[in-house]
Amino acid sequence: MPVLKPFKGYRANPELADKVACRPYDVLSSEEAREEAKGNPFSFLHVIKSEIDLPENIDIHTQPVYDKAIENLKKFITEGTLVQDNKPCYYVYAQTMFGKTQYGIVGGAFIEDYENNLIKKHELTRPDKEEDRMIHIRETNFNAEPVFFAFPDHKEIDIIIEDVILLPPVVDFIAVDGIGHQLWVVDNEAKVERLEYLFKNEVPCLYVADGHHRTAAASRVGAEKRAKNPNHTGTEEYNFFLSVNFPASQLRIIDYYRLLIDLNGLSTSEFVEKLKTG
Repeated sequence: MPVLKPFKGYRANPELADKVACRPYDVLSSEEAREEAKGNPFSFLHVIKSEIDLPENIDIHTQPVYDKAIENLKKFITEGTLVQDNKPCYYVYAQTMFGKTQYGIVGGAFIEDYENNLIKKHELTRPDKEEDRMIHIRETNFNAEPVFFAFPDHKEIDIIIEDVILLPPVVDFIAVDGIGHQLWVVDNEAKVERLEYLFKNEVPCLYVADGHHRTAAASRVGAEKRAKNPNHTGTEEYNFFLSVNFPASQLRIIDYYRLLIDLNGLSTSEFVEKLKTG
């Protein structure tokens, strides 16, 4: 069963959270990121798409881009835009979209669970995207973006979440796209210990809903560090990566379209029949 580890998270200063928040690195181009971050020095795009602070013609996969990400991340931390919790915690993250709210547990997923297929995948990765995020993680030594996992519903985990969200969230804002974001810190030791136990002993597996490239990249970085450490124990921070884990029943499956350019010799009707059989 999968491990989900509490950790000392870096969180946006609550007064700046709505300015720090940004879209994921892979849903907008460099040009779009420059436009979105214009006039906002707090946007996390300065870390995950740091080419926006460099000349427009720069190759986004070159070392100066990763160096800029390191520089910007250090600045965010030293200036207090990001603040680290002083003890290992879990977090409850709520996202409200189309009038529906889903609540997930934020924790550190275990790279060995990915390697051993306790974290289930459903798509292949593109080598260039995987390599880019691997270098970003390796160079910054930071999981800058979480992956989105689903897990089979578990009543006691639901009850813990319901109890946590009775308190006011530490972050609560609606982004420019109309999506609501809330965050609670789970630092109660009894709750932390119980959540760790439940995931390790009663949740059979995790499913990648979004973030195959980030998951693969984090796993590769962890494997690299493991190979270089003769005293590896499996408890080192490099063995874990940032994930948000949502109960499956809370998720809304949204239409996703792909363009086919070749039916591999099949007629349209034959292709449709193949889809029906999986």
